[in-house]
Amino acid sequence: MLAGLGVVAFSLTFPSTVWGLESFGPWSLVAVRSTLAALVAGVFLLVGRVPLPERRHWAGLAVVGGGVVVGFPLLTSLALQTSTTSHAAVVVGLLPLTTAAFAALRTGRRPSRTFWIAAVSGAVVVLGFTLGESGGSLSTGDLYLFGALLVCAAGYTEGGRLAGLMPGWQVIGWALILCLPLMLAASAVALSLEPVHLSAHGVVGLLWVALGSTFFGLYVWYRGMAAIGIPKASQLQLAQPLLTLVWSVTLLGETLSPAAPVAAVAVLVCIAVTQRSKS
Repeated sequence: MLAGLGVVAFSLTFPSTVWGLESFGPWSLVAVRSTLAALVAGVFLLVGRVPLPERRHWAGLAVVGGGVVVGFPLLTSLALQTSTTSHAAVVVGLLPLTTAAFAALRTGRRPSRTFWIAAVSGAVVVLGFTLGESGGSLSTGDLYLFGALLVCAAGYTEGGRLAGLMPGWQVIGWALILCLPLMLAASAVALSLEPVHLSAHGVVGLLWVALGSTFFGLYVWYRGMAAIGIPKASQLQLAQPLLTLVWSVTLLGETLSPAAPVAAVAVLVCIAVTQRSKS
């Protein structure tokens, strides 16, 4: 249940970001969401009297913060100014494969040939879908999305390594705290430069990406993953792109292109093959 709640929380990130962009600029939205999430994380760490991480862990936490707290939210927010959530969901559906490739490079493990065939096939599907949707060339939004894949995969990989040394929720908690001074300053600057037009959608979107996706989602995801194991949790995450497609239609009223659900399912099949292949 905990891991499943995490997947649902993550699947709502893109629709909530679109709502948040109704009231805030992309830089303001990312800075304020990270600041709010860090304040909540700080309360949990204080109440739990969690000691500071060892000095040798701070570099890894900086990678997590740069990838998951700052890089991915910022790049996807910039992308969603021009891309639909359904389009973004298919592209970012490649994240598990990208993370697996980063993890192989980081840990030195050598996945099987089947794994790499499925991984490359998934990448080809996403690239073909992206080029088809963008008229044969990559748009600026697509470049933002591919950049988001890389930085988030790096953050997930380093976070997974650190989660073997400390509870996973503490990893994201300390990563948020590490980014807090920068995000506070960024909030002040961005809010002074970007116009703010508060609306119900905008406020709900901000609160969800801050408290639902960034903190609650990662908290329950790590707790659930620790309870049932990474392989079983990864199987649950296969539903995330399809859930996002559902939210894009029901919450945002988007019309799906015929290729979107087909590409999403094809990517999920590729991910399922990598999950079952032997390292």
